[in-house]
Amino acid sequence: MRLRAPDGAEATVLLQGGQVVSWIPAGDTERLYLSPTAVAGEGRAVRGGIPVVFPQFAQRGPLPQHGLVRTRCWQWAEGIERGGHVIGVLKLVDDDATRAIWPHRFEAELSLSLSGLRLDVELAITNTGETSFDFMAALHTYLRCDDLRRARLSGLYGARYLDTVTGTEHRQEIDPQTFVGEVDRIYFDVHEPVALSTALGRMTIEAEGFEDLVVWNPGPQRAAALADLPDDDWLQMLCIEAACIGRPVRLAPGQEWAARQGFEA
Repeated sequence: MRLRAPDGAEATVLLQGGQVVSWIPAGDTERLYLSPTAVAGEGRAVRGGIPVVFPQFAQRGPLPQHGLVRTRCWQWAEGIERGGHVIGVLKLVDDDATRAIWPHRFEAELSLSLSGLRLDVELAITNTGETSFDFMAALHTYLRCDDLRRARLSGLYGARYLDTVTGTEHRQEIDPQTFVGEVDRIYFDVHEPVALSTALGRMTIEAEGFEDLVVWNPGPQRAAALADLPDDDWLQMLCIEAACIGRPVRLAPGQEWAARQGFEA
């Protein structure tokens, strides 16, 4: 589905995975990275855009990597224009296939709103069953860079993080930070916006309801091992992911949880 605001801002979202794969702010250029060798299809994860992670992050549990919803077909619920913003809503509910590997009833709703230089993406989860469940969630956002080696990310000074490459915990001591080689960090309890500066311009990224922030890039060696990513395209992207990982969310029957990630170019 394609959305276009009155001022020309555009976004494209796949029904597969409920995944935003393109965002072009008004008068600007593409700001999301989508691999030119990405493959879409039932049961396949699309490399790029904003994959939805639920109810498991990465391999932190018994489910497939990043959970159940990024490889399933969502339903388009509505698209409206309001106050100069265009809004799209997609939904996904549990079925026999999801309950076979995760025995809980739920409804997931993804809402995106865009206008001008801003995009907001909200994920809402409702427990529609009769028992409580715990989950992790993330918006696995791939942001486009011209050359990652010249990118700068600021706003994380002093934050505690887990370096999953080395398995060690640290405090962020450099701000802004630069990137050389593989990076895979989970920053915990991040409540302030961060800013990514590249030749494409400066982008502010903020979150509400998500407590953690993941910064990921495969680097040259891991990129060469990924079939759906050109060898040199690690230079063209950086994942900055709003997430709930350190403290999984618990939902009682009938409860709803919602969280948002916002971008301003």
